[in-house]
Amino acid sequence: MGILDTIRNPQDLNELSQTQLEQLAAEIRGFLVTNVSQTGGHLGPNLGVVELTMAVHRIFDSPRDSIVFDTGHQSYVHKLLTGRQDFSTLRQQGGMSGYPSRSESEHDILESSHASSSLSWADGISRARQLTGEGDRYVIAVVGDGALTGGMAWEAINNIAADKHRRVVIVVNDNGRSYAPTVGGFADYLASLRPTIDSFRAAPAYEGTLDWWKRRLQNGGPIGQFTYKSLHAMKKGIKDWWAPQGMFEDLGMKYIGPVDGHNLQAMEHALSTARNYAGPVIVHAMTEKGHGYAPARAHEADQFHAVGVIDPETGEPTGAAGAQSWTSVFAEEIAQIADEREDIVGITGAMLIPVGLHKFAAKHPDRVIDVGIAEQHALTSAAGMAFGGLHPVVAVYATFLNRAFDQLLMDVALHKAGVTIVLDRAGVTGPDGASHHGMWDMSMVQIVPGLHLAAPRDASRLREELREAVAINDAPSVVRYSKGTVGTEVDAIERLSDGVDVLARRPSGSTENDVLIVSVGAMSELALDVANRLGAQGISSTVVDPRWVLPVRRSIIALASHHRLVICIEDGVRAGGVGSRIRQEMRAAGVDTALNEVGLPAEFLDHGTRSQVLERVGLTAQQVTHDVVAQVLGTKVPFARPLPGQEHPTTGSLPIL
Repeated sequence: MGILDTIRNPQDLNELSQTQLEQLAAEIRGFLVTNVSQTGGHLGPNLGVVELTMAVHRIFDSPRDSIVFDTGHQSYVHKLLTGRQDFSTLRQQGGMSGYPSRSESEHDILESSHASSSLSWADGISRARQLTGEGDRYVIAVVGDGALTGGMAWEAINNIAADKHRRVVIVVNDNGRSYAPTVGGFADYLASLRPTIDSFRAAPAYEGTLDWWKRRLQNGGPIGQFTYKSLHAMKKGIKDWWAPQGMFEDLGMKYIGPVDGHNLQAMEHALSTARNYAGPVIVHAMTEKGHGYAPARAHEADQFHAVGVIDPETGEPTGAAGAQSWTSVFAEEIAQIADEREDIVGITGAMLIPVGLHKFAAKHPDRVIDVGIAEQHALTSAAGMAFGGLHPVVAVYATFLNRAFDQLLMDVALHKAGVTIVLDRAGVTGPDGASHHGMWDMSMVQIVPGLHLAAPRDASRLREELREAVAINDAPSVVRYSKGTVGTEVDAIERLSDGVDVLARRPSGSTENDVLIVSVGAMSELALDVANRLGAQGISSTVVDPRWVLPVRRSIIALASHHRLVICIEDGVRAGGVGSRIRQEMRAAGVDTALNEVGLPAEFLDHGTRSQVLERVGLTAQQVTHDVVAQVLGTKVPFARPLPGQEHPTTGSLPIL
């Protein structure tokens, strides 16, 4: 039995010797490599926070002290130290979440994995502690992996710094390369003195003495004020030479560090100093992503930020190479478009490779801008670029567009800016869970005036619709696609005059028009399966792919008028979705054909594979076919239009409201 096997709660760490703690850190790294290589997950970030997380739990008392992670993918070590050591079902349906989860542990608080929000949580929790008489409880925010590039974090720091009595400790996990390591004997000597200096600066007596002298000198007339300003400037200059404080000091935050985040004793000393200060403190920890695992350190792109199933010895993916992904199709096509058009620029929010702008950047590095985790800024900056004669392509995960809706509406759409927004990971994404399912986008953009929305069904249509999108220069255009591999090509049997593709008529050549199936994006395989199943029940159908779901094409309305029932299949939420919009357009045109929206419920969906989640919510060919047959037979609402001579079905007496 190893030491890790004996850890059931954070308090168990306090019983370990220094040698045992070092052994525990090694065991944790070995555990992470062995287990995450079997399931996939965020390996590199967690290898980098082993000692940091151990130190946080040794100095503070969770759950009495609240620990929030930003972003949540850095929480694997935290899970291990709070008694969760079965990683066999990590990110699998019914298994452990890849992020903190309140349902898993009382030690978990912040479930959303969107970056830059932890400091606002810390601000709110610490305010609540003060107002409820529990101001002696600490809030610790572990912030890293680029989260401080988001403006929301700085809005929160501005509020936290204004109150000197709130017990907030912000641990900055700095695993980037903005700080070069110092080397040499003199640097080592200074580093050895820094903990003593930090302890002295954070002592209450030190702060009290400074405040006393400040008041005396500022009240001492021109000479005293001049003396204060001179001494303050000298003090600041020495501090900036000793350990750059950056803007933290300007905001009024006590700063401790930089600290070696892989030196457990140094981290504990820094956190203990911060705890004794009893006010808002920044602890700046320098860490190395993928620390202790050679394949991760050798991975130049992102040090194994997130991996699939890999060989733990080599770090190489196991199994045969997968089919082409949606992201790779976009990456190739946007790079080709950029070669052809000099006005095309790419914008990413700290995710150059994950969203597929890396090939564009390799060819035209001056035309791809990484704004950091700042989607709001990205959209408004894009509007400015459009005004200046460029055509920006903003590539983000679909779920991250949520943060930039105001900018999309008021900065891009209101000003009729020609900006293309490419949404990766749209729809059900699978193992990342509720905060990462890109299921809100189509409902959200429905209300944006003038917006064009495309949902390609396969690789050819993605290339085609992306080119059509960047040709729109007087309104925002959105192209959204799923996560993972692109399915087989689905060729149309006919393209209508307004660009709508007819994918099938079942039975072939049928002149009957029972059901019109509107297939949105990647749902074409499911839609065609439903059509075949309906045909086996003697129900005729037409399957169409709008390609551009906004604005609603007139041919969709015309086809609806000639069918008995319309169903719209989409992998977005039904509430305010594509089906809802088509139904409104039908009513406005005087078409009274019943329409059934088949999509996702307005719920937060737990993690699982895409197929598992879709099955869980009833988005399967069998369930959809069952419902449509009942609607055609008149036993389930909405009822299909009756055939000539048939009575219209009724639901019976009106319900009592």
